[in-house]
Amino acid sequence: MFKKRSIYGVVMKSVFRVLIFVLILWPNVSFCLQRRLANEGKSGLYVRSIEDVLRLRPQEVDLATAALIVSEHWSDLVHGRRHLAQLDEMAREIQDRLIRQKLRTNFRAIPVINQYLFDELGFESISEASDPNDLFLHTVLNKKRGYCLSLSILYLSLGERLGLPLYGVVVPGHFFIRYDSGTVRFNIETTSKGGNITNAQYIEKFKVPENNSKSIYMKNLNKIQTLGCFFNNLGNVYSDIDNLDSALLALIRAVEINPTLSESRANLGNVYLRQGQVKDAIDEYNAALENNPEDPKTYNNLGNAYMEKGWINYAISAYTQSLQLDPNFIDAYSNLSIAYCEQSRFSQAATQLKQALALEPRNPDLYCQLGNIYAKMNNYKQAISQYKKTLAIKPDLAKANYGLGLCYNKLGMANDEIQAYKRALTVEPDMLAALAALGNAYFSAEDFANAIEQYRKAVQLNPNDALIYYNLGAAHSNITDYKQAVTEYLKAIELDPDIGDAHYGLAFGYYMLKKYDLAFKHINIAKRLGVDIPKDQFDAIKSKVQ
Repeated sequence: MFKKRSIYGVVMKSVFRVLIFVLILWPNVSFCLQRRLANEGKSGLYVRSIEDVLRLRPQEVDLATAALIVSEHWSDLVHGRRHLAQLDEMAREIQDRLIRQKLRTNFRAIPVINQYLFDELGFESISEASDPNDLFLHTVLNKKRGYCLSLSILYLSLGERLGLPLYGVVVPGHFFIRYDSGTVRFNIETTSKGGNITNAQYIEKFKVPENNSKSIYMKNLNKIQTLGCFFNNLGNVYSDIDNLDSALLALIRAVEINPTLSESRANLGNVYLRQGQVKDAIDEYNAALENNPEDPKTYNNLGNAYMEKGWINYAISAYTQSLQLDPNFIDAYSNLSIAYCEQSRFSQAATQLKQALALEPRNPDLYCQLGNIYAKMNNYKQAISQYKKTLAIKPDLAKANYGLGLCYNKLGMANDEIQAYKRALTVEPDMLAALAALGNAYFSAEDFANAIEQYRKAVQLNPNDALIYYNLGAAHSNITDYKQAVTEYLKAIELDPDIGDAHYGLAFGYYMLKKYDLAFKHINIAKRLGVDIPKDQFDAIKSKVQ
């Protein structure tokens, strides 16, 4: 005897069969059921400030949201939520493709992402971030271009929406992505359209320091650590536009997050050095070298900091270490040459520049620097030769023309001297040293009107230079404008009371203006300061006050 079946049971069974049929034969229904993104509901989607982001646990951070908050601080025109919606749509498109190709959301998704991002949408890499905007996620989305870190932020942002086990990885001077499920592990290079590069290749190419268990290099980064790398680059961007306060804030955050990332330490040191906090700079450079002892740039910068402190021997040691690590480092040769000059070791200084010129024979700055060294050695003809080599490469280099003028002065070539200073000032009209030197050249040629004109331009640029006021006083005295001469001399001694020649000039000016008491006062000061006063002049002034 058969049991009677309920209508409800029959209907439900039919519905179930239809649903199975639909799920098998209609992929789009399956797609609709799977359109939920893996990052939905995360706390990191709802924060409004970087401070809020940094208070989250790493697994709760939404990397794209954090990056776009920074973008909004950079530019008021950025609307981060619109870009988040764009990322969501891109992630859903990838989901759709995976379903159509019957692929699971695992390592097999990577070729699909690469084809979609780089081949179809045309995202491409740039070799370096010459435009600060290329750092930011909104720019990458708008322009479809970025460099290693900014493209990786985009890739990781898609990965977190798809639920893929993707991690940022940092090496000296570079950033890439790693897929690591625990069983499947490989690297993804966003600057090569998502290509795979082995760990060994990264270690060799970027000179990753070995045997440092505390180092952050080559390890899977959590999202907060990835943001730390982003803050490091952000600090450099602000530094490039001379916003040192924002650069300092970003780099301090970078160091707090990733204290063993050498680049963050070194970049923070650079900002400290620019702000005159030399001790702090030295501390950061040394911390950077503990994490990456094979970084020639940091040794070079450490040498610069030692030079600021006047610790020349330490600077020489740092520059030498830099060159041992990178024998082609032009800046280190140049800086080492400067350090040797500080110790009057001119031959060694010249040797460093000659080594640099063997590497870069068309570098005008090196020839100019070599010219300066020969000038200090009183080898003016050789100095002139180097300056002319400079100008053959770069005719508008003002400092080379100025150097030429100084050498012509020493050789008594007055007309050539004046023309050299004029060429320098054509390029840099506000070059104070050239203005003062041109004034002196006119003065020596007894062209006092032109001398006064150049001195006037010089004091407008630097109203606190006592010697230029002294020269102005002497020029006015030579055209018998003693009243103006006294005015200029008084400005000189107001700025520097110990210029004996200015007191001597005042004495003469006051004497000619018949202000004998003041003349006698200042000639006595000049004598006390060591000026050799002719006896007949002293007696003449003295006789007027007795």
